[in-house]
Amino acid sequence: MTDLGRAVFLSYASQDAEAAQQLCNALRGAGVEVWFDQSELRGGDAWDALIRRQIKGCCLFVPLISANTQSREEGYFRREWNLAVARTLDMAEGRAFLLPIVIDSTSDSQAVVPEKFRDVQWTRLPVGANIDTFVDHVRRLLSSDAMTPMATSPRSSAPPTASMGAASTRSMPPATRSFVPWIVSGLVILAVGYFVVDKFVRPVRSVPAAEAPATAPAPAFNPPAHSIAVLPFTNMSGDKEQDYFSDGLSEELLNSLARINELQVAARTSSFYFKGEHADLATIAHKLNVASVLEGSVRRSGHTIRVTAQLNNAVTGYHLWSQTYDRDLGDVLKLQTDVASAVTNALRVTLLGNVAAKIELGGTRNPAAFDAYLRASNAYRRFGPVNLAAGGLNKEGLQAAVAAYTEAIRADPDYALAYAGRSLAFADFGRALVTGPDAGGYFNQAQSDARKAIALAPDLADSHLALANFFAGSLELTDAFREYERALALAPGNATMLKEYGAFAVLIGRSEAGLTAAHRLLVLDPLNSINHFGLGTSLLFARRYGEAIGALTDAKALIPEDVSVNMWLGIAYYLSGDFQSARTACERAGEVNGPWCLAMIYDKLGQHAEAETMLAKVRTIAGDRLAEGYADVYAQWGDTARALDWLEAAMRNRDPYLAYTKVNPFFDPLRNEPRFQAIERALKFPD
Repeated sequence: MTDLGRAVFLSYASQDAEAAQQLCNALRGAGVEVWFDQSELRGGDAWDALIRRQIKGCCLFVPLISANTQSREEGYFRREWNLAVARTLDMAEGRAFLLPIVIDSTSDSQAVVPEKFRDVQWTRLPVGANIDTFVDHVRRLLSSDAMTPMATSPRSSAPPTASMGAASTRSMPPATRSFVPWIVSGLVILAVGYFVVDKFVRPVRSVPAAEAPATAPAPAFNPPAHSIAVLPFTNMSGDKEQDYFSDGLSEELLNSLARINELQVAARTSSFYFKGEHADLATIAHKLNVASVLEGSVRRSGHTIRVTAQLNNAVTGYHLWSQTYDRDLGDVLKLQTDVASAVTNALRVTLLGNVAAKIELGGTRNPAAFDAYLRASNAYRRFGPVNLAAGGLNKEGLQAAVAAYTEAIRADPDYALAYAGRSLAFADFGRALVTGPDAGGYFNQAQSDARKAIALAPDLADSHLALANFFAGSLELTDAFREYERALALAPGNATMLKEYGAFAVLIGRSEAGLTAAHRLLVLDPLNSINHFGLGTSLLFARRYGEAIGALTDAKALIPEDVSVNMWLGIAYYLSGDFQSARTACERAGEVNGPWCLAMIYDKLGQHAEAETMLAKVRTIAGDRLAEGYADVYAQWGDTARALDWLEAAMRNRDPYLAYTKVNPFFDPLRNEPRFQAIERALKFPD
């Protein structure tokens, strides 16, 4: 790669694509980096951050002027032209930037162009002309000296006359993004939703950690060499209802790259944080700490798609690779492999093993199945446990996810990813939205789907995660940990595997392994507030209360009105002995979380009547559903008999919160009791 950077932006009417391609090829052949938009990112919904970033970051803007641009009173290229002109207002006097080219006999005096174009020297390059001289001129302009404000008159930088036309005599430019019931998504949400039966109050999206003070020196940007972010591809269909498809395909491409162990891939939540925003490439790269960014567009028509992708070096700004793919929807697996292979080639990554086998594992070549799977994944993300920002689980939303997963399986009975997804949805539905004997049917189906997924694709991490989720919710903890370990071993770069494994590892007493996974997760998913929150709760169960207070305070800065964050911060203060701070935090923890933790805090403050009142409030709302939680309170009150009574009741009910038993600090007063030890043995924690 040359040191000229992503230098030239070619802007043209679609009818002049062939001429633009010839010019692009000549410039690239001379080592000049070119932004040449071959996609259909033109007009309407295409007015997005991609074009803005390219024009803002390029060194030269080259508009192609022709009879075609003359005849079009409207066109997306005119927006590009106006953006380029607007950028000149921020440039120093004499800065070379606009470089218009006339590719036919169009009269420059009659050309329909922005007035700013008339202030600079034009070049005539009719189709077929020798453009070597022009290419040499561009190379000179891109040198470090030429790109600074010029000491001589603007005309001194005019290009030499092209071989088939004289340049006109113009000067260069003058500088020119309810209720949360019980456990959701296995034990990981236990770690971030302990006893949460209040609605989470979260912003629409996760937010990044607080910026450093303005006076602090900016840290050097030195991301890992093979780190990459996949931004959500632009939906070019003109139909917002198709966003599920463009977002879903973007996520599939992200997951494909994450299966390549030699790459470090930013997680979905952080990469999709920038959707709908006009953040520049450098800002995105710095916030995600990645060396390269993949972006593009998707246009779907029936069972055919056009995908345009481009890869940029985020450190240098160089354009590394771009390609447009026209494919049948049933060929998406091959498309994912082709894009992943092209990306790794551009990044000069030495691959180990069969990349296609890794990427296509568990997928489908059935168009209807793939479409249904993307709809199912979209519904599960919106209404399942991964989107607590929306207020927790939603019955109709989960039903829609299950129905769409079922549709995918009906279209392709060997679709392992669809079985794994439906297993998670069935388990969440049975665990959170069904009471009584009916829940058993959902759990049985969750287990059956997980085992089917493993039978179809034994090396698919998602299959093992689904089975781990079932085992964890069923308190088969040794089996669950085995499956979490297997899932992480198969996909060590997948943020979901890190999150689920890390939370569960801490709960069963593998604190260091769990915290290592939690810290690694923040590297891959730094803009996801739930991960910061999860680190705080994991630190608390590891008995590192000071660090837990720090992490949870950071989480509170991001989501200050979240009842669960306030409760956990109150618990951390309580366990560290700061009861007044604990009280302040728990008073903002919601109508169930708050009274539950205040019942213990008031007791420590000597306000025993108030403590009894708080516990009575919880009992009024939750009834006997919080058996394990009542055991917490009585253990902290020193009422060992009633604590053990409630704990045994939780065992009879197979209360999933019993998974906390091994590390739960509230149970410390009970640990020498024979009845407690019998319960702990019965839970069969991994050795």
